[in-house]
Amino acid sequence: MSRIVMKFGGTSVRDIDRIRHVAGRVAKVRREGHEVVAVVSAMAGDTDRLIRLAHEITPDPSDRELDMLLSSGERITSALLAMALSTDGIPARSFSGRQVGIHTDSTHTKARIERIDGARLEQSLREGVVPVVAGFQGISPSEDVTTLGRGGSDTTAVALAVAIAADRCDIYTDVTGVFTADPNMVPRARKLDRISYEEMLEMAALGAKVLHSRSVEFAMRYRMPLRVLSTFSEDPGTLVTEEDRTMEQMVVSGVTLDRNQAQVVVCDVPDRPGLAATLFRELSDNALIVDMIVQNVGQDHLTDISFTVPRSEARKTLRIARDVATRIGAGQVKTREDISKISIVGVGMRSHSGVAARMFETLAAEGINILMISTSEIKISCLIDEKYGELAARVIHSTFGLDRNEPGDPSRG
Repeated sequence: MSRIVMKFGGTSVRDIDRIRHVAGRVAKVRREGHEVVAVVSAMAGDTDRLIRLAHEITPDPSDRELDMLLSSGERITSALLAMALSTDGIPARSFSGRQVGIHTDSTHTKARIERIDGARLEQSLREGVVPVVAGFQGISPSEDVTTLGRGGSDTTAVALAVAIAADRCDIYTDVTGVFTADPNMVPRARKLDRISYEEMLEMAALGAKVLHSRSVEFAMRYRMPLRVLSTFSEDPGTLVTEEDRTMEQMVVSGVTLDRNQAQVVVCDVPDRPGLAATLFRELSDNALIVDMIVQNVGQDHLTDISFTVPRSEARKTLRIARDVATRIGAGQVKTREDISKISIVGVGMRSHSGVAARMFETLAAEGINILMISTSEIKISCLIDEKYGELAARVIHSTFGLDRNEPGDPSRG
């Protein structure tokens, strides 16, 4: 008998019919003799609806009250799924994040899990009851409700799987697994049977929406087997696992396009030690995540510092950067949001040369200018004009041989 955590996203529980369908999937696994913990997101659209309601009340709702409001969506779904399971003859009990002991830090709207007390889950499993946990939420040291940020239900599921020593964690979505690119953007993208933790972490961080990056971090750190599969298909999905030699044979495993990007440029920063540190420390202290950074050496001992942040954080970043610029004697601060980040990911980059050159040449051949570049051992990212994003994804996908080979396809080898 295995112990399995099954997480269902918002589209999987969009309405009552789908919640009943999810109950059927959970019941099937339970009747096969496995211990099951279900984790659920809010019903599709509910979180956005709650945010709109908040902004109808005030243009600047407090983060604490937002957390209290938004956490209700997952609690509603967990209660409904528990009812559906009970109706299907499977004993079930719903739990909030607080009730299952998910303790977080005090950062509202994007808290991080610090520890989990899994005693109530263990008790339910011993009693033969399926715990249905509201994802995305926890409790702060001051006992305020916190949320984990968008996609935080994935993180909840993996963290719970680790806490109760589950055999695996299955993430159910509306797609059949992890693809080499977004199939809606690149029609010839193909599903991967396996992908390494490192590759999946990079792809999630770079905009692939199939998994939340923090959930992959948990899985990689604790070597928790992770499977991505569809709620609406019997396809075995994609296994996220440790790297093996066969993975290195593929130079690039995936292409991602992140449209949630904003570029910030702090102009005419005095070229003195410590000023860049002052800027980025202030951003860090305000829980802002900076991605790409470029410092251009200018004239008259002045420099421009360019960096990117999530587009949703652009307004807050601009306000803080302008305040810092005034204090350190820098010039104006500019932003632009009509940009996207195109990236390639693959553990095979470690053992193959010329990958960056091929990517840059492909973009140049399409007349696509590169604004910024960022690299890691298994990733290359380029900031480009937003209007070229999908074109860049398609041509790069083809350049690195990721297109699906179909019967009758002239490119089939």
